[in-house]
Amino acid sequence: MSEIRARRSDAERSRAAVRQAAIDLLAERPQASMGDIATAARVARQTVYAHYSTREQLIAAVIGHIAADLTSQVDRLDPEQGPPGETLGHWLDVLWDVLTKYPILHTDALKGAPELDPRRHEPIIDRLTRLIERGQAAGEFDDRVPPAWLAAAVIGLIHVAAAEMAAGRISTTQARQAFRTSALHLCRADR
Repeated sequence: MSEIRARRSDAERSRAAVRQAAIDLLAERPQASMGDIATAARVARQTVYAHYSTREQLIAAVIGHIAADLTSQVDRLDPEQGPPGETLGHWLDVLWDVLTKYPILHTDALKGAPELDPRRHEPIIDRLTRLIERGQAAGEFDDRVPPAWLAAAVIGLIHVAAAEMAAGRISTTQARQAFRTSALHLCRADR
């Protein structure tokens, strides 16, 4: 029984190594091949294909991993605690930290990636929407638009910041400041 567990553990480590190599390498070279990823992961090319039979499956695993990481970080933020504006600032910092933790997110590597389950963002959007609802009830956030729209707009702003960084039109520091300022301004009630 322990031999089976050891093989499963080895397979999981190998799968994780391939996924991490893809995250790192594709951030630098978005068109890197599966063979390049195998080299970066220090495994045989056949090992990559044993875990991910297509590039699309590997990209889906990368996106799933990043989404799970973001969700776990967001789970630590309680949308019901603290002043809404301050809590939103913490949310924006977490979103930005995940964006910068995974430079692959602001490259072309994920362009045209197969769409995963669209519900993967629901835990994040739901919690952010609850925070915005609380901020609207407290009079801190603009209540002229639906909270779900504001939440979607905040998420949209981080995508814009990533695209601007990827295009080289703005530095990381400028993008972070523009994202944070814009998102807080968008939600604020005193406009």
